[in-house]
Amino acid sequence: MNPHHARSRARRFAVQALYQWQISKQDIGDIETQFVADYEMDKVDVPYLRELLHRSVERAGELEASLTPLLDRPFVEVDPVERSVLLIGAYELSYRCEIPYRVVINEAIRLAKLFGAHDSYKYINGILDKLAQKTRTAENPATLN
Repeated sequence: MNPHHARSRARRFAVQALYQWQISKQDIGDIETQFVADYEMDKVDVPYLRELLHRSVERAGELEASLTPLLDRPFVEVDPVERSVLLIGAYELSYRCEIPYRVVINEAIRLAKLFGAHDSYKYINGILDKLAQKTRTAENPATLN
């Protein structure tokens, strides 16, 4: 199993699960259990999926606060798919510094293209690029673009 593909699959399921969490208000643990039972997980980095789900939900208020100044509207008015992608991207930019910021942003763009509205990937790219400039100063994203 390619670890990069397994992580990408984990992110894909995480977007779907976070979307369901936002819409249904179900417990994230129950949603995780459902996803693991209902979907083929042999090529998914399940521990990473669990981390993304639980940490994104636990830190949702903090992640939302870091994203809100970068948005053109209140966070609650952002489409739930885009909110899910942004939460995952913000979590990875803030807490998984071993993952290069460009990988985080590229994965988020891919997810937005897969699940989001027609041009939502452009919006996601712009927001996460601005967040990377704040959270990844060691990588100095502003000079690497």
